[in-house]
Amino acid sequence: MRRRGIRIIDVRHEQVAAHAADGYARQTGKLGCVVTTAGPGCTNAVTGVATAFRSESPILHIGGQGSLTQHRMGSLQDLPHVDMMRPITKFSESVRSTERIADMISMAARECFAGAYGPSYLEIPRDVLDREVHVSTVVIPKPGRYRASVKSIGDPRDVEKLADLLVNAERPAILFGQQVWTSRGHNEAIALLRGLDIPGYFNGASRGLLPPGDEHHFDRTRSLAFKNADVIVVVGTPFDFRMGYGKRISDDVTLVQIDQDYRTVGKNRDISLGLVGDPGAILGAVLDAASAKIDNGKRQARRQWMAKLHEAEKLALEKLMPLFTSDQSPIHPFRVAWELNEFLRDDTIYIGDGGDVVTISAQAVRPRAPGQWMDPGALGSLGVGTGFALAAKLAHPEKEVLCYYGDGSFGMTAFDMETANRFNAPYLAVIGNNSAMNQIRYGQISKYGEQRGNVGNLLGDVPFSKFAEMLGGYGEEVRDANEIQPALQRAREAIQKTGRSAVVNIWVDPREYAPGTKNQTMYK
Repeated sequence: MRRRGIRIIDVRHEQVAAHAADGYARQTGKLGCVVTTAGPGCTNAVTGVATAFRSESPILHIGGQGSLTQHRMGSLQDLPHVDMMRPITKFSESVRSTERIADMISMAARECFAGAYGPSYLEIPRDVLDREVHVSTVVIPKPGRYRASVKSIGDPRDVEKLADLLVNAERPAILFGQQVWTSRGHNEAIALLRGLDIPGYFNGASRGLLPPGDEHHFDRTRSLAFKNADVIVVVGTPFDFRMGYGKRISDDVTLVQIDQDYRTVGKNRDISLGLVGDPGAILGAVLDAASAKIDNGKRQARRQWMAKLHEAEKLALEKLMPLFTSDQSPIHPFRVAWELNEFLRDDTIYIGDGGDVVTISAQAVRPRAPGQWMDPGALGSLGVGTGFALAAKLAHPEKEVLCYYGDGSFGMTAFDMETANRFNAPYLAVIGNNSAMNQIRYGQISKYGEQRGNVGNLLGDVPFSKFAEMLGGYGEEVRDANEIQPALQRAREAIQKTGRSAVVNIWVDPREYAPGTKNQTMYK
């Protein structure tokens, strides 16, 4: 495999392997690949594949199966894998002959990039895999020859319509979602904002497309902008629970949706205009069409609109600063998020793995470059962080990788930190430890009260710093807010010195919750 340029990363648990394949795809834009055994190997990977499915991440899962000669005889680890995987993949099939293995791998890979990206599953029975055949009988697609470009701009007439809407808009706003980064359309997205002077908002993997402080970068005024905008463009993110199913957007605004998947455009709410194709290709075409139509009067109005939003951004930050700088004990989780943002370098890849951990850190953490924010996505899976961190460091060994876990999510997959160390891919694990599954805990308490609400969501007090030490790395417990930054710095230095992952276990207040958790926004 090494002779063919393929490096094998063997992990301790298949869920981590699937998350790592997903993480590799997100970090490189290439196809990620996870290989598992049959039966429990496949079922252990289901959560990782399902996460990639909801996050529209292109991965190929190759799984085993008993021999065809033992079909329905009760062979070892026999399960109906193809049927199981079909609902959470774009393609799920079994290879029936050795001659077709390479051909069907190319077929599965092609499906990963058809429309909105996503995972494929390919089952290879044992006798099909073990059988030797003459190469002349095998169908072997040539690299670069088995699939076409996906950089479609959709209907050119709709591109012109959108260009007209934007050059004539006085209060536009654009929200960029997961697909913009996944399809590597970030340069065109940035060029459109700057070329037409439009405020940009960023969701999921698109966080970090613009650095904090850029005049076209906005994040704390999205509700205000959407409430007062005359044109809203939503690119590469669905009207799902994160968007209130589109119900929070006024029916009176001109609403445009761009997506790779035809089925997503106009789903859950009506739109004024829909475009289906590659986000970057469409945005680039729109800017080309709009450049010859610039109205300086309208452009000046858009600049004034951005100035108003910048003032509102400042006020929103000032409102949050008492939480970000709180010295309370136990430590306020907003203080942790703020300290993490202050700690980030220009090259730090930030990963959020948890419930409130992700939503709270999204209030403060501002990645400095494209591709440097990773989170579970729409499925909300816990345990993604270890696989993501491993993949991010392997894809970008020159970058720093920091994963902020909840203590619940850390306990799910952390043993593969050993894998990261083994493959010289150390990362910094920071844990917001409240000894609880706090996001679900709040909902239960609010419905049933303290006595009945604290059922099935309280965890033990675990000094996770010992975990890093057990693996030969650096660990530290933090109970004072003013010790967060020094502890992070010591961990960074230890990783550079030892080449081992480090753990900073920060004890946070279990009585503090994210605003969305308090409002139960995810269920509305």
